[in-house]
Amino acid sequence: MVDTPFEIASFVTSGGYKLHYRHFQPVGISKGTIVFIHGIQSHGGWYETSCKKFAQAGYRVLFLDRRGSGLNEVSRGDSPSFRTLLDDLKEFLQHQRKEITGSTPLILGAISWGGKIAFGLEIRIANLVDGFILLAPGFCPKIQPTRKERFFIALGSLFSPRRLFNIPLNDPDLFTSNPVAQKFLKEDPFALRKATARFLLDSVRLDFYLRIFRTKISKPILLLIAGQDKIIDNEKTIAFVKRFSSGSLTIIEYPKAHHTFEFEPEPQKHIEEIEEWLQAQFKK
Repeated sequence: MVDTPFEIASFVTSGGYKLHYRHFQPVGISKGTIVFIHGIQSHGGWYETSCKKFAQAGYRVLFLDRRGSGLNEVSRGDSPSFRTLLDDLKEFLQHQRKEITGSTPLILGAISWGGKIAFGLEIRIANLVDGFILLAPGFCPKIQPTRKERFFIALGSLFSPRRLFNIPLNDPDLFTSNPVAQKFLKEDPFALRKATARFLLDSVRLDFYLRIFRTKISKPILLLIAGQDKIIDNEKTIAFVKRFSSGSLTIIEYPKAHHTFEFEPEPQKHIEEIEEWLQAQFKK
């Protein structure tokens, strides 16, 4: 199979923030566009292998790094509010919708913490995308800051909102059992290990936003669950997604998989099943 190069591109929001993203052109005629968003600590560089596979299968793939994360060095670990993050994604998706020719679908792929942004945007402005791919979404995490840490984060948000605090996910073992991948994560210079008080507090506000203003999503949803996940509560996550879904919901569980599917010994399996779902849901 041919190698699939990609380019680093940028998109400037209406507020003037420059967001970087990886752009993978499809091999052959495009079957659709997939926009991926990452978790609280990760970035697009973790997922280049799967993005290349989707591009080789005929999809135009755009992996967007969240403001303050990954390739976006300005205001590292910070965001004015979760609504700013929703608006960033909204504007990016609206721009990509204009770039699509014909009737091919626009799909949003959300990984881990990114799932909260995906569903939050659907509440804020519905029907921007034609379907959702959720990979171990972070709606119901097992891991939280300690009570003491939460107190200082709340205090910091009042008096020093840009003060940085550790993100409680700095053990690579939480993401994968793959020793090579663990080494990569430990040494990754682009991983986000600290976030500001206001960012962390707004993550909690986003949780309340999702629960208070929960909407019904009629677009098809694919939910991938890792059986050995140490970061999210699978049972609660499945129940959470079911409360949102009013259309087609497909749930696939990988009993031996850990949180980050990309680092599994055989990541090709979940990639192929995503491709099969896309083909079934969006037949021309």
